[in-house]
Amino acid sequence: MSYDVVIRNGTVVDGTGAAPIRADIAIAGGKIAAIGKVTDGAKRVIDASDLIVSPGFIDPHTHYDAQVCWDPLFTCSSWHGVTSHIMGNCGVGLAPCKPEAREIAAWDLVNVEAIPFEVLAKGVTWDWTTFPEYMNAAQKRGVGLNVGFMAPLTPFRHFVMGEESMERSATKEETVQIAALLREALSVGAMGLSTTNGPQHIGYQGRPLACRLSSREELTAYCNVLRDLGRGVIELALNDSPSMVSESDYDLLNHLLTESQRPVTWLALLNRDDKPEMCQDTLRQTESLLKRGAIPQVTCRPLIIQINLRNPFIFANMPSWKPAFNQTVEAQKTLYREESFRTAFRKALQEPRIFSDKTLWNRLVVKEVTNPALKSCEGKTVSQVAADRGRDALDTFFDLSIEDDMNTQYTMELFNATEERIPELITDSRVMIGLSDGGAHVDMLCDAGYCTYLIGTWVRDKSAMTLEHAVRRITSEPANFFGIKDRGMLAVGKAADVTIFDLNTIGSGKRAEMRYDLPGGGRRLVMPAKGVNYTLVNGHVLLEDGKHTGALPGQVLRAGM
Repeated sequence: MSYDVVIRNGTVVDGTGAAPIRADIAIAGGKIAAIGKVTDGAKRVIDASDLIVSPGFIDPHTHYDAQVCWDPLFTCSSWHGVTSHIMGNCGVGLAPCKPEAREIAAWDLVNVEAIPFEVLAKGVTWDWTTFPEYMNAAQKRGVGLNVGFMAPLTPFRHFVMGEESMERSATKEETVQIAALLREALSVGAMGLSTTNGPQHIGYQGRPLACRLSSREELTAYCNVLRDLGRGVIELALNDSPSMVSESDYDLLNHLLTESQRPVTWLALLNRDDKPEMCQDTLRQTESLLKRGAIPQVTCRPLIIQINLRNPFIFANMPSWKPAFNQTVEAQKTLYREESFRTAFRKALQEPRIFSDKTLWNRLVVKEVTNPALKSCEGKTVSQVAADRGRDALDTFFDLSIEDDMNTQYTMELFNATEERIPELITDSRVMIGLSDGGAHVDMLCDAGYCTYLIGTWVRDKSAMTLEHAVRRITSEPANFFGIKDRGMLAVGKAADVTIFDLNTIGSGKRAEMRYDLPGGGRRLVMPAKGVNYTLVNGHVLLEDGKHTGALPGQVLRAGM
């Protein structure tokens, strides 16, 4: 017989954790037809000699909810061998949405996921109202990768309650309506429910993101939808102190597990220099929850962020910053000049949060300015610039941005800065590797290259884990969690999602590069990939040596179908 594609002479790492084998793989009708010695011909033969052949990587945590409208390749994820991803995380999204509420939904994405409003205004197609219509619109437009949709609680509450969803809990009658919408979404294949209780997650006009105001009675009703259907998962972004699970957080996780009887993943475990044992302490503290199906997400990279005061997302958990959001440049300049605003920020930095006045200014580096008079500041910490000016560091932080018409870009290593601590997290079976945040924080960070970084850095360069272990962590493990039964491993009958890479060269850098390729010329950070030779989705070659073949073979993944 003749196959559609035969991949010859590759070193096959099948995603199960089994040792690599030398084998051919035959593909027909979008499925894997044979693994072993394949002698029959094919329409397309790929020589994988000296290359690794693995299942396509699966990214469990993205925010491509808007980007799906203008970028069917979901860059940068597709560049790095990702063939399936899950979006709609952290309780924020664009469906369901009534036409009169589109601006509110867009501003929610601006404030939570740091996607510029101008980009959303030009790029979002709004060819849906209901959640099923949103899923169908993606398939109709065409997608390069497979896409799984979480049902984010905020737009569901807003659809029923209007702007009051940002002010109060739902009534019993409203809760019934919201639960019915969730049931509808799950019935057409949504992967589960997502929400957040992080105070840094603010929505339209700086008000609380609607899902944060859900009462315990509401959450019970929504969890019971998953329980009654017997499928779906829950994703939860916890409070604004990464890696820590407070008593109330623990109680919430326990409640979600109990009422849904379904797996729960939460964000995030990240190594912190100020509390180096926090991750391990949290794993011990939550041991009973982990045994019942809870799993925290981690990243394999240092978390390096780029920030500016035009979109001050990083300070959203501080009440004093609320007036800074969704304002004009001139209004922000006026606010940042006010001594009362600076005093309030100075006071907030004395509280036990991620940032403190003692460490922030030595870690925050001036990356880029547009005012030629400030060029000498680039590459220096805020503390160094302040010393040069004979000024206070906090005042210098604001002064630079004002002098640069709010264009100054700062960068800092926020978490996982001590790299030698990362292997103990990524090799722990109690956690899930993810946290790419693909599509979000577009000019602040880009961790969509975590899959190639995992293999290039922690397998090849540092020997922190075996190749077969690393591949399993980013293929069959997330597939099993989300119930994606036909993907995540290379086996006869499974969907032919395949990533072919060169172990000698695969990888991505630490720092992303800025491009201006969003709708309307908006800017974003991207992370180019190295060493990924071919990416196949449903048996079709999507990317060859980083170049798009023109195919859009992706599917909307529908749980339970």
